[in-house]
Amino acid sequence: MLIVQKYGGTSVGSLERIQNVANRVAKAKDAGNDLVIVVSAMSGETNKLIEYAHYFSKTPSKREMDILLSSGERVTASLLAIALQEMGYKAIALTGRQAGIITDSSHTYARIESIKTDAIKKELEKGNIVIVAGFQGINKDGDVTTLGRGGSDLSAVALAGALKADACEIYSDVDGVYTTDPRIEPKAKKLDKISYDEMLELSSLGAKVLQNRSVELAKKMGVKIIAKSSFTDAEGTIISKEDRSMEEVVVSGIALDKNQARVSLRDVVDRPGIAAEIFNILANEQINVDMIIQNASKEGMTNLGFTVPQSELERAKKAIESFAHDYGSVDYDENVCKVSIVGVGMKSHSGIAAKAFSVMAKNNINIEMISTSEIKISMIIDEKFGELAVRVLHEAYELDK
Repeated sequence: MLIVQKYGGTSVGSLERIQNVANRVAKAKDAGNDLVIVVSAMSGETNKLIEYAHYFSKTPSKREMDILLSSGERVTASLLAIALQEMGYKAIALTGRQAGIITDSSHTYARIESIKTDAIKKELEKGNIVIVAGFQGINKDGDVTTLGRGGSDLSAVALAGALKADACEIYSDVDGVYTTDPRIEPKAKKLDKISYDEMLELSSLGAKVLQNRSVELAKKMGVKIIAKSSFTDAEGTIISKEDRSMEEVVVSGIALDKNQARVSLRDVVDRPGIAAEIFNILANEQINVDMIIQNASKEGMTNLGFTVPQSELERAKKAIESFAHDYGSVDYDENVCKVSIVGVGMKSHSGIAAKAFSVMAKNNINIEMISTSEIKISMIIDEKFGELAVRVLHEAYELDK
């Protein structure tokens, strides 16, 4: 079998942990597998490099930042190769460039365009364990690029797809995907399997197990992902295409996202094109707008509310201030959070939303905004009720059984 394994920052966070990874890789090799290993930088290393850059500049060049930040993964890749070689295994470390990962030119948040697999295949044929520095590639001009936070997940999935690997194992400090965050609800249960769509929703709604772009790519390329822990031998969670058994589970998980802020525009002139103008200004600043709600027009005026990531609120304020016409006032609220219910079974079961709203009402939790899709219900509520909402919803949908 050809297996792609990815080890995150906590899994390689020290020399001892890199040795632990080497032992796991050796075990997989001894089982007769061909292996491509993708590694992240050691935990904390990327933040340290960012601090170094900010010592010299508050706004360092994105091109130079890519060269700087890509070094963290190269350190890990080379150390892991050295450790395996010392154990008697044939291993070789490759940078993103050497692995043939070609991206667009969006520095610090590049997208993979293609992968030339010749170099990796050649090394596999030699019997090498191929270790690839994750999170990076090169553009058509030969410049180093990076893929954004969590980009090593993306590297692993893309390589698994390009190499037609039998599986892509993502190792971190958690042993799979849980029904919710166990730190919030100790009764949370690990899922044996979950669909791409459910995992994509949970990833984008605050679950930290997998980067959402990597799940999106896995679905597109049909890559089976197994989320596992690098510290135990427990079975992980399989992320794959939807099957009948998944549809029988009405709700798979509850997600909480505290990185939310609400923007409320009062007395907006209700004319054609007003919403387009406002959201185009935000789009031009690359501000991600999530939930949107607009009241019915009254006397030619309406109220327009939407949410943005709390980390982007200051930029959103400046964008709104530049649109200083056709509305009366604007309010900003950072003390909100988003709690979401996810499950492919929602498509074939009724009463899911009614139960959620009843549970919230019973616990005196006011819902400020609602957004739904076929497999998701998201609610904006006061941040102080976020963890309570997760616990009562988890109990209501019997996810602890």
